[in-house]
Amino acid sequence: MNHTAVQSKRNLLTYLGEKEWLIMFLWFGLAFIGAITEISRGNINNFLIFKNVFFHLIHQQPLYIEYPQEYYDVNLYGPVFSLVIAPFAGLETKVGALLWAMTGAGVLYYAIRQLPLNRLQQNIILLLCTQELMGASGWFQMNQFIGAFIILTFASIVKGKDMLAAFLIVLGTLTKIYGIVGLAFFFFSGNPRRLIGGLFLWGAILFAAPMLLSSPQYVVNSYFEWYGALVHKNALNEAVTTTFQNISAGGFIQRVLHLPALDNMYILVPAVLIFLSQYIRLPYRYNSRYRLYILCSVLMFPVLFSSSSESPTYIIAIPAICIWYVMQPATRANNIFLFFAILLVSFSHSDVVTPWVRKNLAVPYALKALPCLVLWLMIAWEIFTKQFLKKPAKPEAAPALAPAGQL
Repeated sequence: MNHTAVQSKRNLLTYLGEKEWLIMFLWFGLAFIGAITEISRGNINNFLIFKNVFFHLIHQQPLYIEYPQEYYDVNLYGPVFSLVIAPFAGLETKVGALLWAMTGAGVLYYAIRQLPLNRLQQNIILLLCTQELMGASGWFQMNQFIGAFIILTFASIVKGKDMLAAFLIVLGTLTKIYGIVGLAFFFFSGNPRRLIGGLFLWGAILFAAPMLLSSPQYVVNSYFEWYGALVHKNALNEAVTTTFQNISAGGFIQRVLHLPALDNMYILVPAVLIFLSQYIRLPYRYNSRYRLYILCSVLMFPVLFSSSSESPTYIIAIPAICIWYVMQPATRANNIFLFFAILLVSFSHSDVVTPWVRKNLAVPYALKALPCLVLWLMIAWEIFTKQFLKKPAKPEAAPALAPAGQL
């Protein structure tokens, strides 16, 4: 592939990225199609779990046991989730499910629009995430919200909105533990005392808020039960090696190397050390490229190193791949990496690949994790070796996107 071919591919993305109407149509249109397709098939079990969290809480019933007459599987979200789902719980089930999915798409869209990147770069990120969003919308999970919370936490801290960032961190953590990774942006805060104060303030408010619909003793007990349910679920996930569960770095390594009994701590501990090593470069925390690299790393971390990661969880990680890409120069290597990353992450579980590929490669070997793991390590290496300093500090100034006029 010569330089002209590489440039033409980037020019095509630029051309499509300039079509605002197309971005909106694909983003919300594909989310709608993903959701309405599964609703028509009756595959709304996740939403049934969610809406009943609200009713179980107000009737002070256990939140983390099976209710086979209402749905299969069990709830794994915190008591605060009852407040998040409340506006949708009282609606007719199919209407509520559709609005829940579309709200998730809207919140993630808004979050990406808050990134410190130019409009064209934001558009390309949205464009490249649409396939993954369509799949995630049909699962009716919380992942779009969690991804949005992480991105909005980063954007809020960078903009000096520490109280909002604190609210998002606490809400994300008390809903689905993944939200706690928002603390990784603490050192970007211009007012860390306000951020810490906000964490305590919102922590107290959101911890107590469900008590208004139930009782203090019930909510406190529910948090203990939630912890027990998460520990149990983690043990089940680590024991499974050939299903849609544990699609993570650990699951990938276990399955490829045929080490089903490999303790996840052998993967998690080095991962934490690698992640923390990126903070050696904190003196450059005002460098916008360094900040965005940390955001990418944070978005991928909970997906890569959680045994609870499933296919729809990758709507949290896919924006990281796209954010990284729009910051890079148009090279053959970057375009090839993006192609295979989108193929494995967004299409390996879809009908675009053959059933044989899904059954014998993508699912058994957790291939969705591979490009994210490679990129996560690449970003850590670039930060550790200060390679990011060799590129423009402001990503919007980087020669990543060619003008559409060159098409």
